[in-house]
Amino acid sequence: MRYRLTFITGVAVGYVLGTRAGRERYEQLRKATQRFSQNPAVRNTAESAALSGRRAAARTFDVVRDRLPGTVSDRVRARRDQLAADEDEWGTTNT
Repeated sequence: MRYRLTFITGVAVGYVLGTRAGRERYEQLRKATQRFSQNPAVRNTAESAALSGRRAAARTFDVVRDRLPGTVSDRVRARRDQLAADEDEWGTTNT
């Protein structure tokens, strides 16, 4: 859907920029675009899409944040603990 909308927008912009119909046709297109964007159904759809996107982004952020250590010092401690578990009592690795 996003690609279709992008394509249609590109076609409309290309037509407006490339047309030789003059100012009158430009004004017709501008008014039609304005009517379309002011349509309550279009506005409601855009608002619900934006809300869904914000919710999805928040959920994704929570999942990613919970899976990663919070700070650099936490990461260093985790790596140090991992390396310490791999060493024997003489300080050498068990390979």
